[in-house]
Amino acid sequence: MTKLQHIINGAKVNGTSDSIFEIYNPSTGKIVTKMQGAGSEDVKKAIDAAHDAFEGWKKVSPSMRAQIMFNYRDLLNKNLYELAELISREHGKTLADAKGEVLRGLEVVEFCTSINSHLKSDFTADVSSSIDSYNLRQPLGVCAGITPFNFPAMVPMWMYPVAIACGNTFVLKLSERDPSCGLRLTELMAEAGLPDGVLNTVVGDKEAVDEILHNPKVAAVSFVGSTSVGEYIYQEGCSNNKRVQALCGAKNHMIVMPDASLDQSCEAILGAAYGSAGERCMAISVVVAVGNEIADRIVEQLTPMVKSLKIGAFDEDGVEMGPVITKQSQENINNYINQGIDQGAKLVLDGRDNIPKEGFYVGACIFDKVTKDMSIYTDEIFGPVLSIVRVENYEEALDLVNKHEYGNGAAIFTRDGDTARHFTMNVEAGMAGVNVPIPVPVAMHSFGGWKRSLFGSSSIHGMEGVRFYTKLKTITSRWPSGIRKGAQFHFEGGKNAS
Repeated sequence: MTKLQHIINGAKVNGTSDSIFEIYNPSTGKIVTKMQGAGSEDVKKAIDAAHDAFEGWKKVSPSMRAQIMFNYRDLLNKNLYELAELISREHGKTLADAKGEVLRGLEVVEFCTSINSHLKSDFTADVSSSIDSYNLRQPLGVCAGITPFNFPAMVPMWMYPVAIACGNTFVLKLSERDPSCGLRLTELMAEAGLPDGVLNTVVGDKEAVDEILHNPKVAAVSFVGSTSVGEYIYQEGCSNNKRVQALCGAKNHMIVMPDASLDQSCEAILGAAYGSAGERCMAISVVVAVGNEIADRIVEQLTPMVKSLKIGAFDEDGVEMGPVITKQSQENINNYINQGIDQGAKLVLDGRDNIPKEGFYVGACIFDKVTKDMSIYTDEIFGPVLSIVRVENYEEALDLVNKHEYGNGAAIFTRDGDTARHFTMNVEAGMAGVNVPIPVPVAMHSFGGWKRSLFGSSSIHGMEGVRFYTKLKTITSRWPSGIRKGAQFHFEGGKNAS
C-alpha cells in the first residue's frame, strides 16, 4: 500500500507526528492508503519555506501570477476525471458530485486570472494644491488554510488561489480523512509554474493546527469546518495577532409557501437535502412548510422520490447518493435519527432499511412534524436527514429561521414577489435564495454566513477574499513644482479646510 506524503518547499516528505492516518474508501469500509501526520516541526518547516519564498513571490507581477493561474486552469480541466475519482474514492460522493466540486473550485481559479483588475487602486488627483491621494492593496505574507473533509477540492481552492494571486505564500492543512485530491492539486500548481515554497501542503490534526495558530510568521488563517473548531481557531488566531476568517456550521432552512410550485419545490429539496449524502454546509436540512395543506402535499410527493434514490458506490452505474465519510459519522447520524423518534417526530421514511451491507451508508430519511426543541432541528446532523416543520404563516416561518443560532443560508420557494423581497431583505442569513435551494455564490461574489456560522468579519473568495488576503495602504504625495513658497503649516483643502 503506497503511503501519502506531505509537500513542503516543492518536495514530498514524510511526516514525523505520532499520528498515523488510515484513509478509507467509505463505499467499502476498507482502508485504501495511510499517511503519517505532520507534526509541529513539519508544519514549522512548511511555514519557514513559505516565509522564505515570500520576498521573491511578492515581487512577481500580477500579470505573471495570472498566467500561472491560466496554466492551472488548463491543468484542472485536463485532469478533471482523475481529481473527481480521488475525491469519490476517499469521500464517497458520486462522480457527478465530485466533478461539480472541482468545477466550482475552478471558478475561483478563473476569478484569479483577472487579479490585475481585482488589485487595481483608486486615485484622486489634487485633493489639495498639487497633492494626490491613492491606495494600494499589498500582500500580507504567509497565509494558511485549514480545510474540511466534505469538499477536499473546492474549499482549498476557495483559499490558496486567491491568496497566492494576491502575492502571498501559503500553507494548506488538509483534512486527514481524504487528502489525496488536495495533494494532487498542489502538484498541479507546481506543474503550472508556481515556484517552490509558495504553496506547501500538509496533513495533520490539532498539533498541526496549533503550530499554524501560534507561529508568528503566519499572518492570516482561513478555516472552513465545524463551529466548535472554528470558534477555537478564531479565538486562538486573533489572540496571536492573526487575521482569521472561520466559516462554520449551519442549519439551512427552505420555506415553502402555499403558492410555490410543488414539482419545483420537491425536486429542489431532493437535490439540496440528499446530494453528497447531506455532508454540505449549505445542505437544506429543514423544510418549513407554511400550512398543513402544502406540508401534506410535500410529504406525499417527496417520499417516493427519496425512496427511489439509488444508493451505492461512486463507481456503480446510476448511483445518486453515496455513503458518509466514516463509521463514526454513520453512528452519529443514526443516533440523531433515534433521538428524533424518541422525541416524537414522525419518521415518514427510514432509509436505513435499504442500504448496502458494506461501507458507511445511511439511507435518506424524512421526518415530519418536527418541532424547534428537537435535536434533529437544533443540531447540524451533517447527513441525509430532512426535517419538515409545519407553521401557520409566513411570519412564523421567517421568525423560526431568524431565531436559529446558525445563519449560513436560507431559501424561500414562492411565486409572490413581495413575499420573496421581504424574505431576502429580512432573513438573518449570509446567503439567501429565491426559488434556489442552495444559494452558493459564484466565484466573483463571496461566500459567508451570519451568527454562529461565521467568526470574523470576512467572507471567502470573490472581492472579500482579495481584501482578506491583502492590506490597504493609502498614499498622499506632492511633487514640488520648482516654485518655493516657504514652509506651510496648514492643509490647503479649500476655505473650509483647517
